[in-house]
Amino acid sequence: MTQSTDITGPAREATQLVRKLFEPTPCARNDHLSQKFDADIWLKREDLTPVRSYKIRGAVNAMSRARALNPELDLFVCASAGNHAQGVAFACRHFGVRGVIFMPVTTPKQKIEKTKIFGGDNIEVRMVGDYFDDTLASAKTFCDEASGYFLAPFDDVDVIAGQASVAVEFMSQMAEAPDVVILPVGGGGLSAGVVQYLAQVAPSTEIYFVEPSGGPSLAAAVTAGKPVTLSSVDSFVDGAAVAQIGAIPFSVLKQVDQNHVLKAPEDRICATMIEMLNIEGIVLEPAGALAIDALQDLKDVIRGRRVLCVASGGNFDFERLPEVKERAQKYLELKKYFILRMPQRPGALRDFLDLLGDTDDVARFEYLKKSARNFGSVLIGIETDHPKNFDRLFYKMDQAGLVYKDITNDQALSEFVL
Repeated sequence: MTQSTDITGPAREATQLVRKLFEPTPCARNDHLSQKFDADIWLKREDLTPVRSYKIRGAVNAMSRARALNPELDLFVCASAGNHAQGVAFACRHFGVRGVIFMPVTTPKQKIEKTKIFGGDNIEVRMVGDYFDDTLASAKTFCDEASGYFLAPFDDVDVIAGQASVAVEFMSQMAEAPDVVILPVGGGGLSAGVVQYLAQVAPSTEIYFVEPSGGPSLAAAVTAGKPVTLSSVDSFVDGAAVAQIGAIPFSVLKQVDQNHVLKAPEDRICATMIEMLNIEGIVLEPAGALAIDALQDLKDVIRGRRVLCVASGGNFDFERLPEVKERAQKYLELKKYFILRMPQRPGALRDFLDLLGDTDDVARFEYLKKSARNFGSVLIGIETDHPKNFDRLFYKMDQAGLVYKDITNDQALSEFVL
């Protein structure tokens, strides 16, 4: 367990504050996951707040406390990839103050539109920067020039206390304290709040942290002993794609066991999202699926134990569903792409199709015929219902003397041709 301060009072006060806006989010046992992992697994459904993420908690708490200190405060500024923006927008409208919200240009359209809906005439949205840290710098510069109040997404004690209300709720909703809690990590505000609260009320609970493989800011900070800026960040998990963990959250998390900080591959997160959508009807954004995705890394640790996963957000733009499905299929080895040298003769295509099994489906086919050559290059995408079907298909292709190259996991080549 990490060092912590007693956050129980502020966390409970924040819980009472947000209670004026919405009821506690559900916290219930999930039968599917419990059976799959032979454990007692509970989900804290933060995807069901009014803004479909826990971020509303910290935004409302911090804004309320700032206005209590300065009732004349009228302008709030923030930078966010979407969820914090929606929380701030909701809070601005609730308190009747002005807000200027900076968002990366890569933010999904769904999050941008919902931010505008929640804030209405009380807010202005400005799209700046390809990455969150560029957006953050622009927001802080504007805030200084306009003499506004910067409402940080995670590096703020009042925001952290607001996020800790998640733990206040699930501890009151569960008959017994969880043996294990799994938390998603981006900037670290939620983790810092929950860690501090559990240190006081359930010190024996084990806590695991999961962040996207393309943005392991906590892992890097724990290794270095201080917050460090990652050289690159994969923005796919936009709700947790942060290049540097917050200084205040890290002061709480700096002593976590490195073995308790997990990295979730982006393609695997996609598979988890599809699973939860198809089986449970739960719509999660990539960051919202992090804690659930980590269960497979902890299956030996959690077997037979009571586990609480925070499903942190459900702001998913369904225009991204084809990409998510594609990445999930590739991770599960149910879809592959390869380049094939096909003979330039009548019937060559039919011969290839005869090699396919009953559940193999051609998802993509691009054939460039070269009249001056005996062979042409073909890009083929195949979907199937079991990974072993590809072993059979490739065996048949080898027996037929076909020359091909599997490019599914060749990132440089696949990005060029797909």
